[in-house]
Order: sequence, then C-alpha cells, then structure tokens
Amino acid sequence: MRLRDKISEDLTAAMKAREVMRLSVLRMMKTAVKLKETDLCAELTDDQAMQVFSTLIKQRKDSIEQYTLGGRQDLADKEAAEIKIIEEYLPAAASDSEIARVVDEVIQETGAASPKDLGTVMKHCMARFAGKLVDGKKVNAQVKQRLQK
Repeated sequence: MRLRDKISEDLTAAMKAREVMRLSVLRMMKTAVKLKETDLCAELTDDQAMQVFSTLIKQRKDSIEQYTLGGRQDLADKEAAEIKIIEEYLPAAASDSEIARVVDEVIQETGAASPKDLGTVMKHCMARFAGKLVDGKKVNAQVKQRLQK
C-alpha cells in the first residue's frame, strides 16, 4: 500500500474515532504532500513523501525549541505530539551507534584526516543513510568529533 493511501485510510479512521489531534496532523500531512505534488506537477513516490514528512518533523523541532525558549511549554508539548504521529509514517531512525559506525567507515574509506574533509565525509554519510530517517546534526557532530582527533 502506498504511503498516501495509508494516510487517507488513517484519516478516515481518525474521523470516525473522533481523534481530533491525529485528524489534524493527518490532514496537515496530506496537504503537505498535495502541495509538493502541485509544485512538481507529478505524483510523489513514497521516498519523496517521506522527505516531506522529515521536513515537517524538522519544522516542529525548531518550533519546540522556540516555544521552550518563550516559556510556552503547552505549545511545545503539542508540537512533540505531532512529531510522534508523523514518525509513525517514517522508517525507524538511525541509532547513535549506527551513525558512529557509518561515520567511522566513511572516514576510513575516504582517508579523511582533517576538518577540511567535513563536506566530503558528510556527503558520503548522508548518501549511506538514504531512505532512512537520520538527524543530519547528529551526523555532523560525530564527523566533526572524529576529524578533530
């Protein structure tokens, strides 16, 4: 079953169950996919839809940070709940140990030795994580740490 079809089915189920928060998030996800399809003038593949959802998660994480700094914990909690719902439609995120393993492998393969090689290592690392949910900031931090030694 395609990702967009699953969202449509879950949207209907959320309406019937009167799950207000879930319904709101699913509508937002469906709209984001439609908007991207309109921009591209083509139907999105599941991988492209997952990229859209990753962007939505990143936006919510940024919002959580801002709301927390502004003392609005209620809004930060709402954004965190939305992230949990969106993540249900994405593959499992890469663990810290998996990130470390890939970073070490790429550094060995590319022969990177200094912080100047950060861009090359990041490019290869992110290519290895294609199709998998990974936080680029975590990868970047680990690459920087390894290259500064």
